[in-house]
Amino acid sequence: MRLLLVEDDNHVAAALSAVLKRHGFEVTHARSGEEALQALVPEGPGFGVVLLDLGLPDQDGYEVCGKIRKRTSTPVIMVTARSDVRSRIHGLNLGADDYVVKPYDTGELLARIHAVSRRTVPEDQVTGAEDALRLGPVHIELPTRRVTVDGAVVQLTRKEFDLLALLAQRPGVVFRREQIISEVWRTSWEGTGRTLEVHVASLRAKLRMPALIETVRGVGYRLVAPAV
Repeated sequence: MRLLLVEDDNHVAAALSAVLKRHGFEVTHARSGEEALQALVPEGPGFGVVLLDLGLPDQDGYEVCGKIRKRTSTPVIMVTARSDVRSRIHGLNLGADDYVVKPYDTGELLARIHAVSRRTVPEDQVTGAEDALRLGPVHIELPTRRVTVDGAVVQLTRKEFDLLALLAQRPGVVFRREQIISEVWRTSWEGTGRTLEVHVASLRAKLRMPALIETVRGVGYRLVAPAV
């Protein structure tokens, strides 16, 4: 997933970009409000999330957020040292989707990025109604929990279906193992790692598409949308 990082401090941006890239994000760095707005032109590459630091050199961060919201529905997470409730409310009223206060935990930031990004699905990756997902030959019907590949029904267990549906909602996004365990098994990570590996292997075999679910070593898994 492409992420636009708006941060005027090059050292902070470099460190954060390195972490984000290790978790599967393609990061574009904008050093000012003007650079951020130029990157968000309609003919641009398109981003899954904007990470917006409010302390910018050329424009007020809140003003930039308002301009971003007027030109795109891309989720915006504000990053700031201002922790008072009034500042957070002001940012949310301008259209921000979430608000992170410095200093923040990297794991929490990643979780918030995944959370806001799941609210929107890129039209070029997933098509269909809200109750169905289509990724190349794979068709997932959410209400009936039915999965087909090239029209042939694939029988999945309840957890296999839940795992596939979770990954399919955000193709290309890396889901951390802890996050998958929490959302699919509703439990903690400890002692459940082997179960997740078994379910991933079973899905690859049943769908006969071993490359569909990619292992991101040391992090988790992501679904690779098949070429149409």
